[in-house]
Amino acid sequence: MASGSHVMERPADPVETRPAVPARRWLVPLLLLVGWVLSVAWRMWLSRHIVLPIAHTDEDSYLNTARALAGGPGGFSSENGLLRRVGYPMLISPAFLGDRDFSDSYRLVQLINAMVNSTLLPLAYLLGRRLLQLRRSYALLGAVVAATLPATAFYAGVAMIDSVMAPLVIAWLLAVHRWIERPGPLAAATVGLLVGAFHLLHSRGLVIVAVHIGLVLLLLIRRRITPTVLLAALLPVLALALVNEAGIRLLGDKVYLLGNTPGGSMVDAVSSAAGVVRVGAAVTTQLWYLVVITFGMAGVAWAAAVRELWRPRRGDATRWTMGVALVVSVGVASGASVILAGITGKPLDAIYGRYVQMLAPFWLLVGLGVLLTAGRRVVLRRAAVAVALLIAGGALIAVRLAYVASRGHSLRYGGFGAPDLMALTGGWREMRPVVASLIGIAGCVLLVAAVQVPRLRLPLLGALVVVNLVTMQVIDQRLVRPMVASSAPTPWVADVGVRPGERVWASTGVQYIHRFNLSHQVTWTDVRWFQEQPPDTAQVVFARWAPGQPDDWDGAKYGFVRLGGNVRQHWAAWRRA
Repeated sequence: MASGSHVMERPADPVETRPAVPARRWLVPLLLLVGWVLSVAWRMWLSRHIVLPIAHTDEDSYLNTARALAGGPGGFSSENGLLRRVGYPMLISPAFLGDRDFSDSYRLVQLINAMVNSTLLPLAYLLGRRLLQLRRSYALLGAVVAATLPATAFYAGVAMIDSVMAPLVIAWLLAVHRWIERPGPLAAATVGLLVGAFHLLHSRGLVIVAVHIGLVLLLLIRRRITPTVLLAALLPVLALALVNEAGIRLLGDKVYLLGNTPGGSMVDAVSSAAGVVRVGAAVTTQLWYLVVITFGMAGVAWAAAVRELWRPRRGDATRWTMGVALVVSVGVASGASVILAGITGKPLDAIYGRYVQMLAPFWLLVGLGVLLTAGRRVVLRRAAVAVALLIAGGALIAVRLAYVASRGHSLRYGGFGAPDLMALTGGWREMRPVVASLIGIAGCVLLVAAVQVPRLRLPLLGALVVVNLVTMQVIDQRLVRPMVASSAPTPWVADVGVRPGERVWASTGVQYIHRFNLSHQVTWTDVRWFQEQPPDTAQVVFARWAPGQPDDWDGAKYGFVRLGGNVRQHWAAWRRA
């Protein structure tokens, strides 16, 4: 069996083969444990300003479902029946056990996120050692780089599924590597369990399930596994799919769905030449984005992985793992682009990197592995591919944006589409593809130059950590805090006199972000919506407060008395007299 270093062509720094000194065996586990604790603390510190959801309506959907699973009242979900998943709400549901204020439950959700998200650190270390064959020092610092990557760390502060996806990707690919090395039933079941977890968590897991099934069949055809191992690999996926269905049935109608099931609109999106071009541009944008935010390392990794596929070695676990990762990367980018193009109720995105962000730590580590273990000529060839991808991608995206603008349209560009790209390029209001490509090229060139001097390699990895920390700080200052300020209704519901046990409704006239965040504070009941006249059962309502405007809601004519609110945010609480 070929070692993992074959992916990098020629190892320059072989893995230490000397047995560990007994007194130091505990050192690496201790460092990883301390690093995990510090990672959790850093994520909690970053989320200290976020006391209410800022990513609507995704957070609202997960939180309402989690509360219902914990035995509390339900609420709405923006999901649809076909793509509905309950895995993440199951994970955070303990935060809603007992009688707590919403802010306390939300803080517990952030803690759960931080703890799971931070497992990326030890998993990345294992990836560096087992798959990439890196020295311990390189693997440790490389793991810190991956664990602080903004594409992953950003989501720990909000109630979104993305907070757990990146560690799961690393764990799954490690398990695939182990399974190919030793194709037994236990390894197969582990891989199947992790694939099932993807399916339980999010619809993008469908791509991973499809790849997993293809991998299992290919291994069976090649007689690498037995029928028993095949069942061990597939049954956990089926079991967790059934868990998802059981969770949906348990919820019943406590959580009602607002999303539309994708159908003909998805087919329509790719049924014409123009549609195929639009989807192709979206796929290219997402893959280009991965190369930018990893400073070219994703491109270096892809070049090395493709080269490995052209040199098949029977029994080469690394080659199989890289092949699986490549297929999943293209599959997730393509699937997301088709689904988003099929949603006709919103404008197309300039970029929506959220679905591929979970792959960034893996490709970053593989790219760093190439730089740290391959010879100079190999590194230069791989880096040339990355630079070419950055130039071609940046040019294509710039042309796409200019073409759309010339037609009098604009593509949607939001904070959750690519927050790290915003911070790196200063593009807070518009996408700046040329600047992004130049930054990616500069980062790639500096990394390639620095690794040629062995004594600069560890400082280089430390510098990447600093870049990640600074980027997250910029995101916090320029993106997160303004979103918190604009989405938090003041005063709090309790401060205006709304009492636990009261039946509360909300008017659709209240701006939806404030309506959702007001409703979250009502922990004892599901806050439903009305348009003009609230139902007779309503005791308290939240309605629009806009004096002098036609849509100002006058509760007095319905028998309500205003308790208070915020006229600048255009909402007020009313109680039935």
